[in-house]
Amino acid sequence: MRNGREVEPTPVAENKSMSPNEKQSLDQTLEAAVVVSWIDLMHGNQTGLIHIEYGFAPTGTLDNLKIWSSITRGHWLLACEYWMSESKFHGKGVRFNNGYESEGLAHILESVMQHQKSFVLPANLGRQGLLQIATPTEVESAAAAAWMSETLDRLGSPVPEPTLA
Repeated sequence: MRNGREVEPTPVAENKSMSPNEKQSLDQTLEAAVVVSWIDLMHGNQTGLIHIEYGFAPTGTLDNLKIWSSITRGHWLLACEYWMSESKFHGKGVRFNNGYESEGLAHILESVMQHQKSFVLPANLGRQGLLQIATPTEVESAAAAAWMSETLDRLGSPVPEPTLA
């Protein structure tokens, strides 16, 4: 239950294990990445909302993603963005904005975005994709940490040290 409502558990919250040949959902993996980086994205606050906005390349893979943080209702700050290709307007890779910084999230995004074909990608509906993540519970945080550990292990990328609150 969250905010007085029953909430369907996501596969991340249920901590489902993946078989070695089964592909994980990229959406669920991005959600887990945000949850394990929650303290960094909330500037130490416990509650808030996160939006992950992503755009597609012509190949159907993700070209970019932006993570927006809202600590105060109605006020959003761009926390970070990731671009698969460079242009005159932005560089390639991860860039943090507005005083946000997270080594762990940067490592996770680099690993996940560079191995997109290892995941089930969201459907390209010809528009930007958007995920919204509310303040995680302790159970969701533990499940997200397990999900990310399993994901990074599967990708052959070492697990970053967790941020202490």
